[in-house]
Amino acid sequence: MKPQKTTRKFVICIRNEGSDDLVRGKVYSVLPDASAARSDYLRIVDESGEDYLYPAKFFVPITLPIAAKRALGATARLATA
Repeated sequence: MKPQKTTRKFVICIRNEGSDDLVRGKVYSVLPDASAARSDYLRIVDESGEDYLYPAKFFVPITLPIAAKRALGATARLATA
């Protein structure tokens, strides 16, 4: 059986009340977390470089061109290296 390729999802931050590690207007990658999603939260790697749960209402999903996804993916890998 062939492993499924997960599609990377991106959001833009529209609110950051009480969250100093989120920047309004910035694009963030969403890490898969089914349990968090059921509670209306998203797992985001924030400005601290760590992943945390944030209310989904702080973000709006966006669709990026392939070139932008690649660039953001490379940036995320560098940040976690």
